[in-house]
Amino acid sequence: MPLFKFTRHGGLRTGPSPHSPLPWIALIALILGGVALAFAWLAGWLGKDRLTAQRFTDAIEATGAAHPGFRRAHSKGVCVSGWFAPSAEAPQLSHARAFAQPRVPVLGRLSIGGGNPHGADNSARVRSIALQLSSDDGQQWRMAMNSFPFLAVPTPEAFYEQTRAQIPDPATGKPDPAKLAAIQARYPSARAFAQWAKSAPWTDSWASTEFNSVNAFWFTNAQGQRRAVRWRWQPQAAPRELDAAAREQAGVDFLANDLQQRLAQGPVRWNLVVTLANAQDAITDPSVPWPAEREQIVAGVLNLDRMQPQDQGSCNDLNFDPLILPDGIEGSDDPILAARSAVYSQSFNRRERERATDEAARDNQQQVRP
Repeated sequence: MPLFKFTRHGGLRTGPSPHSPLPWIALIALILGGVALAFAWLAGWLGKDRLTAQRFTDAIEATGAAHPGFRRAHSKGVCVSGWFAPSAEAPQLSHARAFAQPRVPVLGRLSIGGGNPHGADNSARVRSIALQLSSDDGQQWRMAMNSFPFLAVPTPEAFYEQTRAQIPDPATGKPDPAKLAAIQARYPSARAFAQWAKSAPWTDSWASTEFNSVNAFWFTNAQGQRRAVRWRWQPQAAPRELDAAAREQAGVDFLANDLQQRLAQGPVRWNLVVTLANAQDAITDPSVPWPAEREQIVAGVLNLDRMQPQDQGSCNDLNFDPLILPDGIEGSDDPILAARSAVYSQSFNRRERERATDEAARDNQQQVRP
């Protein structure tokens, strides 16, 4: 007899005897066992060769110099805030409150790729946006998006392999070109990504940069229709391409300087463009782009009107976990999406400990001063 069954009124009722504690004991044991296994996996306790969030974060840290208290990736950025205004078409996609509330507060972060919090804007090929939309029903929608339209590799194991290939050789201080070449030889998507990096335009601003979800998600509307989607923030600002000379002249902090100047003139805006998958499209492989002719719906407009240095802004205390989602939006079974969530948590916890240690050290120094 099954452990659970539904009554004719739709309520949940336990097994053969409503007074027997055995089903509940079994259920509690099952839940606790699952939680223990999850923690063991994330901590790296199950199988020394298993790929875990801990090992993955270690590999990311090994690709560059240590910067305690900062994000392990996309370390340089600024905090931003504003609001999201959904379109009239948005509720047909999802019953998430963010698509029905007229104005949704937004807190976020604009950043560049790399693990150096003092990196140069004019040499960073990748730009990113991370956002938290907080609707009036108390739910949050967090997202972390990038300027590239697809990933270079299809699986977490390949992503880990790619990350390790970027670890500098102690003899040269640079990654081994043979290891990087081996990644491109093994994965066609890595070769396509390299081509994107060479040919995609360098735009003059975060405001003119398009950002992509890359991973797929599921939207469910009020009628119960469930569709696989990817989304992107399409800039309303007209892009201006920078050549190598213009980038050199722009300087190492030009993105933040440019954004500050734009915000002095008014909000900076992006359209939320949702792409609907067809049955044959890859849902669990973010290295495969979807065809450009897929149905697209403009679901609203992001308006950013303020910025702060990240060490002074509220975004510094946020983990932009892409699996923190409201009702009406679900993550897909893409294993890279799950890996991102786990690694973000690992990275966040490490930098929070580092910041706490640093604050405690400063407090001790102040106490011992005469």
